[in-house]
Amino acid sequence: MGSASPRDHLMKLLEPVVSAEGLDLEDVTVTQAGKRRLLRVIVDRDGGVSLDDVADVSQAVSTALDEDDAMGQAAYTLEVSSPGVDRPLTEPRHWRRAAKRLVKAEMRDGTEIEGRILAADESGVDLDVAGAARRLDYEDLARGRVQVEFRRIDDVDDVDGDEG
Repeated sequence: MGSASPRDHLMKLLEPVVSAEGLDLEDVTVTQAGKRRLLRVIVDRDGGVSLDDVADVSQAVSTALDEDDAMGQAAYTLEVSSPGVDRPLTEPRHWRRAAKRLVKAEMRDGTEIEGRILAADESGVDLDVAGAARRLDYEDLARGRVQVEFRRIDDVDDVDGDEG
């Protein structure tokens, strides 16, 4: 394994396995949970991740781990899930997948901007900030966080009086 950390080794091992299932590998963590270790694998893709996706990728990841012996002989629990709402938005794909969501963007200069994502591409994100469109380049962004809303804009748009 050389100087690569255990996490780096797992990321390198699992990225092609997860990609083969049509998903992006977002993160891998190993933590101690009592006498066992917990291996948490976070996956995502445009349009979201279904329970069937999680089951399929869990099986593929388990097989790859067994073949590589990456987790050694000690017992561990494998948990595969999609990222939660608290996941920081750090990559263009994160911003794109959060389209229409209200976010708080932390800028590299220390300021914060809150707005709704209108669009995101490979160089930046367009936000609606208090009714005005504003372009933020990724190079100026530290990260963003989706803000929890009990009634999203989609909910308001879908209310048209029809029951059907």
